[in-house]
Amino acid sequence: MGQVAVTVNGRSYKIACDDGQEPHVEKLAAYLNDRASELAAELGRREGESLVLVLAGLLVVDELADARAELSRIQPSESSGGKESEAAATGLAALADRIESIAERLAAP
Repeated sequence: MGQVAVTVNGRSYKIACDDGQEPHVEKLAAYLNDRASELAAELGRREGESLVLVLAGLLVVDELADARAELSRIQPSESSGGKESEAAATGLAALADRIESIAERLAAP
């Protein structure tokens, strides 16, 4: 079992993960930390750590929910035939662009 130390909102945490998943967990924590930092800056004052982390978590989950809803919307139904297949391909391309954008933000130092 792997373990990685991450920092979110100025505090360090030790996180257990599967062996080899350490870089992935570090990227996820960095993304969450970026969102928490953005919120703290937007709030203009130091809010309680718990509130900032809950709000950051909600923003990340909202992004995930939007991506899932878009994926559900563009998946072709079995009864629609080829028309939805073209729409699905276009939607999947847009979703792929969105995922790449998120991945770039995760990879940014």
